[in-house]
Amino acid sequence: MRLLHIDSAITGKDSVSRQLTASTVAAWRAEHPELQVDYLDLAAQPVAHFNSESLALRHGQTENLSDAQKRENAVTERLLAQLLAADVVVLGAPFYNFSISTQLKAWIDRMVKPGRTFRYTADGPEGLAGGKTVVIASSRGGVYSGNAAARLLDHQESYLHTVLDFIGVTDVRVVRAEGLGLGADAKAAALAQAHEAIDALEISQPDPLLEPAA
Repeated sequence: MRLLHIDSAITGKDSVSRQLTASTVAAWRAEHPELQVDYLDLAAQPVAHFNSESLALRHGQTENLSDAQKRENAVTERLLAQLLAADVVVLGAPFYNFSISTQLKAWIDRMVKPGRTFRYTADGPEGLAGGKTVVIASSRGGVYSGNAAARLLDHQESYLHTVLDFIGVTDVRVVRAEGLGLGADAKAAALAQAHEAIDALEISQPDPLLEPAA
């Protein structure tokens, strides 16, 4: 089994999402000693944002590429191969200004690739990257899951669910610590709840039947 561990918080050792991803990966390792783990730190080694050079591969251009386009294509191909090879993805996603970090968004833009992670059909878009489990380690200073009005402000978890569903990933689980900015007691309670959620995860091999038909 192969697991892709991704962190995207810019706060280093103080990051709660990093703590949660580390605990989640440790739980998977304990259950599967043979687990192979690839690690991607999008803050320490950021992926360049989309630009005219990196769009060449997305648009299917393979000839007459500039040196810059070739370099960007190599980055995208490496990241795509890493994602597609993973059976499990543990995705650290802090809540920044009602959404995700710009570092995580840059990675996602590379992963939503026609012909590789999705395709258009007569019946609409079809995801091609299924058959894997994604655990979102979500950290939030406020509380956004409690009521409908607060959930309208959430463009973090809601966006990630939308993107993952679009590329065919249906087994998505959330480990959430929210209310972290509401005082020491609230933070302690949030962390305890998040670690209970990690302990409750059903840690198993993803079901290959969840993978969309080719």
